Amino acid sequence: MVHFNIEKLLKQKNKSKYWLCQNMNITSRNLNRVIKGETSSISFKYIEDLCKYLDCSIEELIDIEKDA
Repeated sequence: MVHFNIEKLLKQKNKSKYWLCQNMNITSRNLNRVIKGETSSISFKYIEDLCKYLDCSIEELIDIEKDA
């Protein structure tokens, strides 16, 4: 399962989800769906923007959990 570390990275940067939504031009509903793992796909543009605005690498942004 793919897990995004968005909330953890936002906390480290002292930024809010609102700030991220405004910069990425994404709705809070869509951002929360990504955070909660309720989406089956994400565009490369969103991944690029997340890394850009959170000042992180893809490895810091995404964790992949192995199935049990």
